[in-house]
Amino acid sequence: MSDVSAPHWSGDGGARPLASRVLELIASGQAVTRTELAGRLGVAPSTISITVSQLVERGLVAEQGTRASGGGRPRKVLRLGGADEFALAADVGGRHARVGVVQPGGRLTDVSTVPLAIADGPEAALTRLADTLETLAAQHGGRTLRGVGVSLPGPVDASSGVVTLPSRMPGWNKFPVGPWLTERFGVPAAVDNDANCMAVGEYATHPDRYRQTIMVKIGSAIGAGIIVDGRLHRGATGAAGDITHVRIDAAGDIPCSCGNSGCLETVASGAALVRILQERGAGVGSIEDVVRLASDADPTATSAVRRAGRYLGQVLAANVNFFNPDAVYLGGILSTLEPLVAAVRSQLYEACHPLITEHLTIQRASLGVDAGLFGAGQFALQHAVRLAYGSAAEGAPGPGIPRPAGTTLG
Repeated sequence: MSDVSAPHWSGDGGARPLASRVLELIASGQAVTRTELAGRLGVAPSTISITVSQLVERGLVAEQGTRASGGGRPRKVLRLGGADEFALAADVGGRHARVGVVQPGGRLTDVSTVPLAIADGPEAALTRLADTLETLAAQHGGRTLRGVGVSLPGPVDASSGVVTLPSRMPGWNKFPVGPWLTERFGVPAAVDNDANCMAVGEYATHPDRYRQTIMVKIGSAIGAGIIVDGRLHRGATGAAGDITHVRIDAAGDIPCSCGNSGCLETVASGAALVRILQERGAGVGSIEDVVRLASDADPTATSAVRRAGRYLGQVLAANVNFFNPDAVYLGGILSTLEPLVAAVRSQLYEACHPLITEHLTIQRASLGVDAGLFGAGQFALQHAVRLAYGSAAEGAPGPGIPRPAGTTLG
């Protein structure tokens, strides 16, 4: 990833300037002292010290307080240029959006859920979302808005911020969400798929523990985000992790939203469970109704949820055997149902080689429903600092030099 403007989670190691990688780690809170940076990047402490000093001189990094060390003198804590900086974040679903503020160093605040109908199309939905985010920004008047990050339930070309061939987002295909947000807010915008955002958000909470992970988002549809050696893996065309359209025998010839038939989505997704329970006479109209019934131990709903977990586990097992991750995280609204989680876990232990599962962690995302929101904010901060670094390196102000929140937006 040589393009510093591309909103990717970590790049290709040494191909990018060391300063850019340092900024990313500080922004995410993964490394906030010179010693931590040196250890994380495998670089000599003297080299890190020179790089950090240059970033401090350019106003991109500041020192704030100290942290006790295991021995010797306390270590200075690093943060992005201003303690008053923040990013706006939104995790958009089919009928609602979760919004909040993410601050450099990894703190998520001001979280709320607001109604938002993605089926209304990009212009209407994004306008309502932007209005909500502007209100949130105004509550932080006098502080500096650095970027905006949005998680979407469909494929996204992260380098351009354009939605590409979404199956459940009518009217959104080829819509430039990133540029639209940048024009509206006047700061860098990062847009990505929801499973990728969840994978990044969850990884950022414990980066030293597991560096090879699969995050599975189980909602109206199913998706996966993959972390390899601590970096988000996108694949050749950005479509890595699209397990929802893997063919599965149990699906037979059931038509899928992608245009094919027999996909995992048709028997294991939230949309599939709504359809299945309706066919069995249950009074459900949404995925929330499915969760409510299953949580109340309704036998029909519980049986359907457990079966969906087995189907998901079958497809996931092939990926786990191939990838051999440290951890598999389950996120999304259906991951709150223990029968589904238990079925996935059972299927993985049954279908994967013992060497694969011996030390494999299989658990719900520790961030719960906020994993995607936090990841979107992380993308926004990292995208902003890349642009700030590029502008500073060229000796000119650019999109990475944000303006204070509370000023006129749009």
